[in-house]
Amino acid sequence: MNDMTPLSVRDSTREDRITAMLDREDIRTLRQHYSALLDGNEADRMGEVFTDDAEVVVTVGSMKGLEEIKTSLRGAYQMFDSRKAGHYPFVHAIANHEITLTGPDTATGSCYLLDFVTDRPGPQHPFLLLGRYMDDYVRVNGEWRISRSELDVLWPHDGAEED
Repeated sequence: MNDMTPLSVRDSTREDRITAMLDREDIRTLRQHYSALLDGNEADRMGEVFTDDAEVVVTVGSMKGLEEIKTSLRGAYQMFDSRKAGHYPFVHAIANHEITLTGPDTATGSCYLLDFVTDRPGPQHPFLLLGRYMDDYVRVNGEWRISRSELDVLWPHDGAEED
């Protein structure tokens, strides 16, 4: 566009860009909210993050539907809360979140996961795993939700190295 472009066209493009930035920020906040809920033992609130029919794929299998996701995440929390502290047996830190808006109410994204555990003695490293989330997002009733999430664990490896 040049300086002769009508103001309404320039504003429309600018408004579209601002809307897209806000959508991406809402999605980043959604992924962070997931981590805070999981780490804080609030799996029952996962409806704030996932669609009712969401699917989550992790190393141990697949969870389908909000109720199964809640149940599985509660179980994971209890398994890792070895000190019975009731809070933060692990810390899910996310970084490098890339988001592609694929439609007015759909998006895809990926981000790195640095998963720390908090029950190990000081000399042991706290890393549980390094991974990458690959997500599909959808806007439901004006709010972004995760409709599908897959975790690709990058470290540790299972020990079977390929040639």
